[in-house]
Amino acid sequence: MSSFKRLIPRSAATAVLAFTALTATAWAADLSVYRGFALGSSLPAVAKQTGAKVEDAKITQSRPALIQVLAWRPQTLSASTQTEPAQDVTFTFYNGELLRILVSYDRYETEGLTPNDITEAFSATFGVPERPTGASKVVQGAYGDQEELVARWEDAKYRFELIQASFGPSYRLVGVLKRLEAPAQASILEAARLDEKEAPQREAAQKLTDGEIERAKLEKARLVNKPKFRP
Repeated sequence: MSSFKRLIPRSAATAVLAFTALTATAWAADLSVYRGFALGSSLPAVAKQTGAKVEDAKITQSRPALIQVLAWRPQTLSASTQTEPAQDVTFTFYNGELLRILVSYDRYETEGLTPNDITEAFSATFGVPERPTGASKVVQGAYGDQEELVARWEDAKYRFELIQASFGPSYRLVGVLKRLEAPAQASILEAARLDEKEAPQREAAQKLTDGEIERAKLEKARLVNKPKFRP
């Protein structure tokens, strides 16, 4: 009897922990999607969602891996009175998979909103954020300027970061598929190495091409001018 009594609290505790784990799983935020765009999606799938064409994607790198960028400007439906805060969205694809979503928000649509206001709005979708402190709050912008990392939402596969630009101020949201980050970065470094290695050869080939064009131009002028030239 005493053994049975001792087991009751342990069983109850186990049940509570199990229920808590199930509840947390049920309410876990889905960090794989932003506005219906799923990280890891194909270029044709994303292009169809935006109303763009696959050919609209720009190739920023063709080797050793293919990197493409598709730009999209969300539009407010004419029948809607709600404004569109997202000014533009950039989708980056690594070998055809959606690696990165970059959303830039209209500074006038976010004017007066504090970082806490913006974070609270995203938390309704992404869940409880991580709040970087100290040196971890500073990130480097696209043009070398310093920006502030306001909040981060992350799990084993995906990461979203809310960034406040130093000018404006304005906000950006960056979502990434983590398993493609390292391969993409490695391919960018390798592409730069190959470009540097082959630069002399390309320069020589360009000079040869320029020389051939100039010779062809002179020959064409010669054929026109020789018959009519009088000393």
